[in-house]
Amino acid sequence: MTVEDIARLFARRGGEQYAGEPVTQLEHALQTALLAQEDGADDELVTAALLHDLGHLLHDLGATPTLQGVDDIHQYRALPFLRGLFDDTVLDAIELHVDAKRYLCATREGYYDALSADSKRSLALQGGVFSEAQAQAFMHRAGAADAVRLRIWDDLAKSQGLKTPELEHFLARARRCARAIA
Repeated sequence: MTVEDIARLFARRGGEQYAGEPVTQLEHALQTALLAQEDGADDELVTAALLHDLGHLLHDLGATPTLQGVDDIHQYRALPFLRGLFDDTVLDAIELHVDAKRYLCATREGYYDALSADSKRSLALQGGVFSEAQAQAFMHRAGAADAVRLRIWDDLAKSQGLKTPELEHFLARARRCARAIA
């Protein structure tokens, strides 16, 4: 996959509704990347923020798989496509953003209560809230701290009508951290 392939995927499927939220897939991606940028994240973490839900665009399980009791494992689905393009700094944050939700539910008071209905359904399908031991082990994984930051932006990136930079703005940042492809 190339950055141009990513742009085409967003052009083709980015207008789809983000499950249970008042934004599209593209709006959610742009808002998450904007929050990362505003928080001073580097190109790698802004790129992870932009692409963290790309896996949703790589399957066709219907509008809201959680209503059917399906975990779409989106955090893993995009990794094989992105592995040749980005380093682990980008990939780890994408892979771990679901476990970061499980971690935050275990460690941050009120976090679970603030989740949307769909996010609560997916949490149950993704293994539920971490135990204390799981939460401690999670934070020892490479990329866990970045995944927690990404997860917080992810939760906030659901504002209908929010003005963001265009996709190309964030794709330029992705190009800066992409591996050179021969």
